[in-house]
Amino acid sequence: MTDLVIRALTPSDADLFHSLHDTALVGRGAFGHRYASVAGGGEYRPDWTWAALRGNTVVARAAWWGSPDDTAPIALDWFDFAPGEEGAGAELLRRAPFRSEYSLLVPPGWREAPEVRAAAEGRIAAARAAGMEVLVERYRYTWTPDCPLPERPGRLTFRPEPDDAVILGVLRRVHSVTLDAHARRDIEGPGGLEAAARSELDFFHWCPSPREWWQLAYTPDGEVAGIQVPAHNPSGPCIGFIGVVPEARGHGYGYDLLVECTRFLVEQGAESIAGATDRANAPMAAAFARAGHPVTQERIDLVFAQE
Repeated sequence: MTDLVIRALTPSDADLFHSLHDTALVGRGAFGHRYASVAGGGEYRPDWTWAALRGNTVVARAAWWGSPDDTAPIALDWFDFAPGEEGAGAELLRRAPFRSEYSLLVPPGWREAPEVRAAAEGRIAAARAAGMEVLVERYRYTWTPDCPLPERPGRLTFRPEPDDAVILGVLRRVHSVTLDAHARRDIEGPGGLEAAARSELDFFHWCPSPREWWQLAYTPDGEVAGIQVPAHNPSGPCIGFIGVVPEARGHGYGYDLLVECTRFLVEQGAESIAGATDRANAPMAAAFARAGHPVTQERIDLVFAQE
């Protein structure tokens, strides 16, 4: 068998990425982007796009993605390989100099479709062989004007909070007891609860939406119930964050926060709103269903072990 060559693509040969065809339609751009290099009018950088070649044939490929202002990729967005080349895919991930999270998109109910399941499980196996592990499976939602627009329950009041220190304090409270797998991983790491809270705050600032959109929710007696952050990520409007503080749980306030977040974005002109929650987060999944947000995709997040 021809020796394997693994390297980053260059602006002059970025089109090699398209020479490998995926028929299973799994994991095609987790951030919703068609693959095109920056030079070709797209958002993918050739130096963040790697290929494994045998001779002149691409047998595995991977593309990492970040916003135009990011100095390092935030996610492995594309990863696939030719039939029988799972080992080449794993070697590609081992040799590439990035350790970003891998976000694998699959259709709803993907385990019931044999071709899709085989493609997804092949990618997961290759990522595991490269040293990654499944962190969590998530539901992804897309609200559009064809979906119901729920009425505000009216139980909470919402106010912008300009002080990052106050926001950070609420995030600490939210994550002190959480079902969110990413937050729990941060909490289990060296930074603990503070790292989990700051990770959320960093994400809010990373989004190109206005800072004044961040809102705290208050009960009728003036106590903080939670936080909701309507946002735009680089792909469009999204439910940036929904969190209820522990002492306010048990009242279904997650639904109130989600409704407010949805209606706020619609009032800003959004015609499509993305959202996500862990499959295991039954209360939040129920809130999305009740608020009329349909599951349009599922996502499997894989990570390298924390060092």
